[in-house]
Amino acid sequence: MKMKVIIHEDEDSGYWAEVPSLPGCGTQGETIEELISNIYEAVEGYLEAREEEIAIDRNSRVLEIAV
Repeated sequence: MKMKVIIHEDEDSGYWAEVPSLPGCGTQGETIEELISNIYEAVEGYLEAREEEIAIDRNSRVLEIAV
């Protein structure tokens, strides 16, 4: 899966980023390397939280795909 991440330089120091396709998903870091690591964690946490909100009954099937 590919997602666009918008990286902003913080006025004081470091960077912050947001993922437009995942409203409210963002993070920060002192360096670009730290920011990239943090954005992976933020996206993973966002998607896991969304998954918990989905109701699955006994007539449903779950299929995992990689895109």
